[in-house]
Formats: sequence, structure tokens, C-alpha cells
Amino acid sequence: MEKSYCPIDTFINAVKGKRKGTIILHLSQGNKRYSELVKLLTDISERMLTKQLRELEDDGLVIRSVFPEVPPRVEYSLSELGKTIHPFLKGMYKGGLLLEKSLENNSPQSP
Repeated sequence: MEKSYCPIDTFINAVKGKRKGTIILHLSQGNKRYSELVKLLTDISERMLTKQLRELEDDGLVIRSVFPEVPPRVEYSLSELGKTIHPFLKGMYKGGLLLEKSLENNSPQSP
């Protein structure tokens, strides 16, 4: 994560990407195994999910824990920083719902 000219841009750059905000919202509900995240995020490929998880880990928002078992078990959880930014993402989620509702109310009616 790079510091931007404006702190808002720094925040957005950290959470923008294919479903990063959604990943953080799911992890706020508790630790998730990779397979659980795959089932929750059906609209992105496993390759893209892995890429986004690595970026979130590199940015210090997500913690990846590998358990020495056979087969290896990997769990993802929010770091303290990830937990701290969660309320802001939740606010963005609510704002998105308001905007979607507004778009539905203002869309032209089909005959």
C-alpha cells in the first residue's frame, strides 16, 4: 500500500480491487478457510481471489495462518488494521444500498 496525496485515496487504493471490500466484510464475521471464501465469492476466479488475498495480506489488512496438518489448513482473518477499517467499509456498503435504491426509483419504467 502506498501513501497517496490524500488519505482518502490511500484508503481507496488499499480496498479497491476485485471484491477486496467484500472479502474484508466476510472476514469481519470470523476466520475463514480459503474454500469458504471460494464458496462465498462465486463471481471471481480462484486465481483472482488468491491475488486479492495476497494484496490484502501485503497491505497488513488480512492475516494468513497456515496450520501444520496434512493436508495443510489455511485460514484468513482480519488484522487489527483490518478490524479498524471494517466500520468504514460497512458505511460504504450502506451507502451503496442507498445509491442502488435511488437508481431503481429513478430508472425509466418498462412499458
